[in-house]
Amino acid sequence: MKPRIALIAHDKKKDDMITLAGEYRDFLAGCTLTATGTTGGRLINELGLVVECMHSGPFGGDLQIGARLVDGEIDCVIFLRDPMTPQPHEPDINALVRACDVHNVACATNLSTAHLVLGRLMQTKNEEKQG
Repeated sequence: MKPRIALIAHDKKKDDMITLAGEYRDFLAGCTLTATGTTGGRLINELGLVVECMHSGPFGGDLQIGARLVDGEIDCVIFLRDPMTPQPHEPDINALVRACDVHNVACATNLSTAHLVLGRLMQTKNEEKQG
């Protein structure tokens, strides 16, 4: 089964998301990707990935992804958060991260954990191909 990954990045982290996704582009191309609006648009336009775009985070995109996660349609979340900038939709962000905790879904909120999660998913997928 294809990994189902949600990709979200705050404004000051969008360039980091594009760089990260570029490093894992071949792997991500074999996944089912969902993203918030602007992040998804950039992943499509700059990397040619197939991404289902939700609304932008401040307009409910985080909540849309959270609902999919609760319904078992998301396997992991890569959410590059900007901890230094207040976000007007902070309650939505907290709800999404809480949903990850409640439903035991991996949630990487910085580049370090994103590399660990994506690296492990890629390794698992490669092992499945070999086995």
